[in-house]
Amino acid sequence: MKNLVLALTISLFSLTAMAQNGQTMPDITLKTVKGQTVNVKDYSKNGKITVISFWATWCKPCIKELANVNEVLEDWKQKYGIELVAVSTDNARNVMKVKPFVDSQGWEFECLLDVNEDLRRAMNTNSIPFTVVLDKSGKIVYTHTGYIEGDEVALEEKLKSLAGK
Repeated sequence: MKNLVLALTISLFSLTAMAQNGQTMPDITLKTVKGQTVNVKDYSKNGKITVISFWATWCKPCIKELANVNEVLEDWKQKYGIELVAVSTDNARNVMKVKPFVDSQGWEFECLLDVNEDLRRAMNTNSIPFTVVLDKSGKIVYTHTGYIEGDEVALEEKLKSLAGK
């Protein structure tokens, strides 16, 4: 019975990821930590390989993933021409912690606030960290749930193939 439940769970996650692949970002407006309004659909139109990482201030694996990616981000920008966007899923009670946290980490990439989890629901993800990669034409070509040390190596391989390197 446990094996059946595990197999069904894995199938569900695979179907969710597969259903998203080839789609573009939904038409949802969020605020940046600086208070600017952004429509996430615009990331499908920027002509860049875009990595979108869902995270929260209380999520240790999320923070580790973003810190590790931040360390190689300038290199990835030069090599692959990518853009990184972090989407905080902190709720209304915790959202005031996001900007000070981002500033304390020295993160220069765009950080959006998904306080009501509209984007998270539209992307059909139940857990974080959750990473989405858009190709240059704006299509979702890769999704990944969770983070363990070294996952950024697999992410770089995906970026490398998308950049034709």
